[in-house]
Amino acid sequence: MTLADGLLLFLMIWALVFMVALAIPFPTQGESGDVVPGTPSSAPARVNLARRARFTTAVAAVLFLCTWAVIELDLTHGPMTGDVTVPATEPSGG
Repeated sequence: MTLADGLLLFLMIWALVFMVALAIPFPTQGESGDVVPGTPSSAPARVNLARRARFTTAVAAVLFLCTWAVIELDLTHGPMTGDVTVPATEPSGG
């Protein structure tokens, strides 16, 4: 795996994990009891995207290392395409 391949793989994993992390609900202003005038009580009370980005980076790093190990150390099981022998066939006369 080249450096560009590794960077692209990490960014794809990071984006996927970040989208999942964004689905985790923020605490609402109604739940915290501190509703700002002019906003609905369902508005987020504390939006801390930096914390979610750090969490995403940590999870993505672990998933990337696992993926890298499977690819680079060939940790797959079973016959691979290179291991399969295809019998030679005779062209049919016709």
